[in-house]
Amino acid sequence: MKKVLLLVFALTALSSCKNDTKAEEKNNSDNNIEKVVSQTEELSLIKGVFVFLDDAAVLQTKNDVYSVIINDKMHELNTQVQKYKTEATDMIPVELRGKITPKPENEEGWAFRVEIKEIIAVSKPNPADGEMITIGKE
Repeated sequence: MKKVLLLVFALTALSSCKNDTKAEEKNNSDNNIEKVVSQTEELSLIKGVFVFLDDAAVLQTKNDVYSVIINDKMHELNTQVQKYKTEATDMIPVELRGKITPKPENEEGWAFRVEIKEIIAVSKPNPADGEMITIGKE
């Protein structure tokens, strides 16, 4: 009985995930700062906010936070976001395509990391969204 119940639960979860992906893509099209689930050649289309400080790069979506692999594409993205920054800690909305992988066990950081393969868009932050975070001011 437990095996049958577990099998039914697993099938329900898998089938609902497949449908949720399509619904999520439709619902997220209007929001610039969240992840869109879209797989193409193992690359994910990701919308979120990006920040690079010292030797750490982070990409935050509505639901997840990723370490960004520091490479030439990351530096290219960092150069593009500089024109929208007023403070070093400003997180800038970006849209990119990258490969998401689990972090190696011997490495510090978030559970998953993203290697940027293509920069699609960099946009000016909108303070009206309530997404602006100021650090160190009262």
